[in-house]
Amino acid sequence: MRTAFKCRAYPDAEQAVMLNRTFGCARLVWNKTLAERHSRYHAEGRHTSYKQTDAALTTWKNTPELLFLNEVSSVPLQQTLRHQHAAFTNFFAGRARYPRYKSRSGRQSAHYTRSAFRMRDGQLWLAKTAGPLRVAWSWPDVDLAALRPTMAIVSREPDGRWFVTFMVDEEDPDPAAPTGEMVGVDLGLKDFAVTSDGDRVAHPRHMQRHEQRLRRYQRMMARKIKGSQNRKKARRKLARRHARVRDARHGFLHKTTTEFVRRYDVIVIEDLNVSGMVRNSRLARAISCSGWAEFRSMLEYKAARLGRRVVVIDRWHPSSKTCSACGHLLGYLDLGTRQWVCPDCGARHDRDINAAKNILAAGLAVTACGAGARPTGKTPRQLALKQETRPVREGGHALQGIGGGQG
Repeated sequence: MRTAFKCRAYPDAEQAVMLNRTFGCARLVWNKTLAERHSRYHAEGRHTSYKQTDAALTTWKNTPELLFLNEVSSVPLQQTLRHQHAAFTNFFAGRARYPRYKSRSGRQSAHYTRSAFRMRDGQLWLAKTAGPLRVAWSWPDVDLAALRPTMAIVSREPDGRWFVTFMVDEEDPDPAAPTGEMVGVDLGLKDFAVTSDGDRVAHPRHMQRHEQRLRRYQRMMARKIKGSQNRKKARRKLARRHARVRDARHGFLHKTTTEFVRRYDVIVIEDLNVSGMVRNSRLARAISCSGWAEFRSMLEYKAARLGRRVVVIDRWHPSSKTCSACGHLLGYLDLGTRQWVCPDCGARHDRDINAAKNILAAGLAVTACGAGARPTGKTPRQLALKQETRPVREGGHALQGIGGGQG
């Protein structure tokens, strides 16, 4: 199992100069390689292999204009070529969009493999630097001196903070003790998550709390002259505010997912089409700020680490419109309707709790029939959950509209 330890770094002036130079060289290699790939494909109709980009990098280092590429470690430059090759592989496989050019104002990073760094007495020594890089270790139960990382990633955020990420290959931990609990989770906008047990996780709304100040900082930066020092200062101030929002969101997602995997043996969620949902101009911003995709990613890797199971059901399952008591299916359910009464059995449902109960039932049906529970790529409309034995009857939509929130 590969584990990443990310901690703050505090380079001295000399180290900062060398690392910034390394970032610039890696960015140049990425952009120049991307431009040549693009021009070759459109001129000759031919793809560029990693071997060809590696040979081109060697040629660049011998030209008078790019001799400065020899002043930094060659490992981050080689890693840049590997990452671009992987990016194009993912693009042609339909897993990612077309690679873009890198900007000097964005996040900068350099990847060092074992041949370009060493750990000595708990200190990190990077290639082309004279002294150890000072880091703030935040894991008291892990001995940094005993750490054997396979890769060290040095990064600088747009707000000026430095980080080091240690990639370590470890043995799989022992599974956690079973709790015997299962839960269905319905993600929404009114509440971030509602469980089949009736628990609600309030939406933190981190972006909304900082929205007014972010707009003011954005206006301040827009009024500065491009390329001036004042504009750089304004951009850094805006980046620091965005970093606070991002860090708060990550912290919330980590706490929530950790609580779920510790409490439940089986967690059932929906395969939400987030990229399609954000096309709704009225809800795109709220959905983008929720972090549903990141929530699922964290939930899956933490569950695998503790021996739990995450079941992902079909995104087309009508969890909100189906009565969890009798299986009656409404013909239509408005998004603003928060509670409704089943016209068949008379059960009164909270929209989100009812959806979470149906999600749990669908996940248990998928698990019982032995079908795949983690769809990859585009989800087909017909999955094994259609084998569910509980009858589902379609009828009218006698609704009780209460409230006007989204979720």
